[in-house]
Amino acid sequence: MSDILTQYNTSKEGLKSCEIQKRQKEYGLNELDEKKPTPLIVLFFSQFVDILIALLIIAAIASFAIGDVIDAGVIMLAVMLNVIMGFIQEYRSMRAVESLKGLITKIAVVKRDNKISEIDAKELTVGDIVMLEEGLKVPADLQLIEAKNLSCDESNLTGESEAVKKQSDDTLYMDSNIISGNGIGVVKAIGMKTEIGKIADIVQEEDEETPLAKRVGRLGKILSAIAIVVCIAIFILEMAQGIPIVETFMTAVSLAVAAIPEGLPAVLTLTLALGMNEMARSNAIVKRLLSVETLGSCTVICSDKTGTLTENRMTVVESYYTNKDKTHLIGKLCNNAVINGDETIGDQTDAAILKYCKDHECDLERVDEIPLDSDRKMMTTIHTLNGENNIVLSKGAPEIILDKCKCIDNDGSVEILNAEMKEMLLEKVGEMSGRALRVIGFAYKSDDGAEPEENLTFTGLLGLIDPPKKDAKKSVHECINAGITVVMITGDHEKTASAIAKNLGILTDGRIVTGKELEEMSDEEYLEAAKDIQVYARVKPVQKMRIVETLKNLGNIVAMTGDGVNDAPALKKASIGVAMGNGTDVAKEASDMILQNNDFKTIVKAIEGGRKIYDNIKRFVKYQVSTNVGAILTIIGTSLLNLPLPFNPAQLLWLNIVMDGPPAQMLGIEGPERDLMNRPPEVGDILTRNILIQILFLGIVMAIGTIGVFSWELSKGSSTTKAMTVAFTLFVVYQLLNAFNGRANSEKSSKFLYLGIIISFLLQLLILYIPQLQIIFRTTAIGIIDWIVIVIVASTILIAQKIMNGVMK
Repeated sequence: MSDILTQYNTSKEGLKSCEIQKRQKEYGLNELDEKKPTPLIVLFFSQFVDILIALLIIAAIASFAIGDVIDAGVIMLAVMLNVIMGFIQEYRSMRAVESLKGLITKIAVVKRDNKISEIDAKELTVGDIVMLEEGLKVPADLQLIEAKNLSCDESNLTGESEAVKKQSDDTLYMDSNIISGNGIGVVKAIGMKTEIGKIADIVQEEDEETPLAKRVGRLGKILSAIAIVVCIAIFILEMAQGIPIVETFMTAVSLAVAAIPEGLPAVLTLTLALGMNEMARSNAIVKRLLSVETLGSCTVICSDKTGTLTENRMTVVESYYTNKDKTHLIGKLCNNAVINGDETIGDQTDAAILKYCKDHECDLERVDEIPLDSDRKMMTTIHTLNGENNIVLSKGAPEIILDKCKCIDNDGSVEILNAEMKEMLLEKVGEMSGRALRVIGFAYKSDDGAEPEENLTFTGLLGLIDPPKKDAKKSVHECINAGITVVMITGDHEKTASAIAKNLGILTDGRIVTGKELEEMSDEEYLEAAKDIQVYARVKPVQKMRIVETLKNLGNIVAMTGDGVNDAPALKKASIGVAMGNGTDVAKEASDMILQNNDFKTIVKAIEGGRKIYDNIKRFVKYQVSTNVGAILTIIGTSLLNLPLPFNPAQLLWLNIVMDGPPAQMLGIEGPERDLMNRPPEVGDILTRNILIQILFLGIVMAIGTIGVFSWELSKGSSTTKAMTVAFTLFVVYQLLNAFNGRANSEKSSKFLYLGIIISFLLQLLILYIPQLQIIFRTTAIGIIDWIVIVIVASTILIAQKIMNGVMK
């Protein structure tokens, strides 16, 4: 004790008033600091600093410049929707610190100037003497100098539900609850220097960009480069042909609109939102919109064992009896669990044993108990029948029980427990332990008035385990098929972790590493070793962050599960932080997804949903960009051939916004591909090399067909308005048929795509045959022969896709 007091320059009488003021100036107050928050107005407007948002704003201004107020409004609506979603996501990160601040206790009982008083906990300083008793919260990080039967609930910090026994010299962490006993501690750290303070510092860090955000950003840069180059090229071409500068400007502006898929943010947001809703029905609450897709890119899942891969319910699965009846009698009576209907209340081990032995009939009354403790590792109860013939019943760690036994009961025949028998029983215990079972020994004796826990008679062993969830093995297998590595992280013993991991198919040819071994590795050693580690045992929650960062440094997209306050940094650092539904509020705030049912199967289901969403994102991006490329190539082609432009600005906007709308939206809700979970995760760009080749090829087909029909109409003497109307309608039908090219190869293909195509086609008919709309879009009615030509030529887009599918195989 004196060493601790000397270390913190204090005494049992507490700090003196003058010293307190001096230390408060040096160390500050005992409270969590918040980084100066970005003003909400600045946070909101910072969302506009994004390449895709900037392009959309330019498109909106361009639409307004050519007098299309409605289209400008639609584009700005898409902009605002994305800005608001980004604002909400960043604002959310502030709440994690608010949750932490809510945990901090408000009062502390201290000894100062040799007087005990209650003060505001924020006034505590290093060296203060804090008095602790049952029911109080620990107000700072303390080092104990006295402890009497002190046990502490650290679950908020560590996620471990069992109370921890504390002794002198042990550390108590801020926000822990005193469950029993009392003690005295010296304040060793306050505020941001406490363990919770360090966590608060990490959870305030800005969220990393999700893979989808990075991909969309790259896509925006590509499209902006295309838009700029095309606009300049067309402007120069038309000026060289002597076209009036106003008309040239309008065409260039229209092309800028054509080059940017204005509907992309709206479809992206809708697809992700629908995905969130679908996952919520599967007990996965996704909090960040863009994280929905990140799940589909996941390459490693770091999963907790207890409650996620296993039932979190100890169960008796093996027994070895020398006297079954006596073992069941002891199991039922030497037990503090209670069965209440279908629920068993009490310690998990006691509850499992009681449930297993509950049918044994007995009529003995308990008269005394020697409770289980960590030193003795056994529990004993004393019972009587009608006030006479007391019997002592004991259960506990088998090696301890056997050391206390003098005899063995072989189905009623009691004999001396010799060394050979004892060795055989210890071998049996070793076999059961090797299968990751928690082994409990049972013994009894008639009360002889002597030491109750000596000279016992052995009756048997029960082996318990927290069994894997019934679907866990199948879910792990699905992950392996999908190219996802599953890593188990647990605080359990190495043998238990190894057995469960082997059973589930997680531990195959890789390594198992303990928290202690991990501590001893340098960063370089661990970076190399991490590639082969499949199981982490006896790991402290604080080590999870190192695991996450190392796996990410190896190029992985990492999902990490957690439930305690101490898991919050790892959840924050992970690509996908997955909090348990029964976890702490801080863990939930720091995470991207919450599992309401704490089930590993739900993570796998969410990954499947994420992959489907990413496939659909690629589907509608390919569809929209191929349309834009087709329009650009068509306009460039007609300019180079000295033909009039086949589309006017209003028609270009119609093609880009209205016609892209319903089909693209419906492509965003297509069903899952048949091979969805039998292929590796996709970590590349949305527009891969193969997709870009397909887009260019389809764009060329659309451009050639449109220019060909347009020039044919002009050559046979049709008016420019008629030729433009036919070319415009052909391009629309190209788009509608191209939407069919984007369908999923799925058993659950969406029927809504047909609805989207029908709606778009009906809208096109309206602008062809309603006089008022003909004036706005400068169209005219076309005949049946025109429609036959349009359908035949537009069908080439289906043939083109078939050709590409064959080439790309």
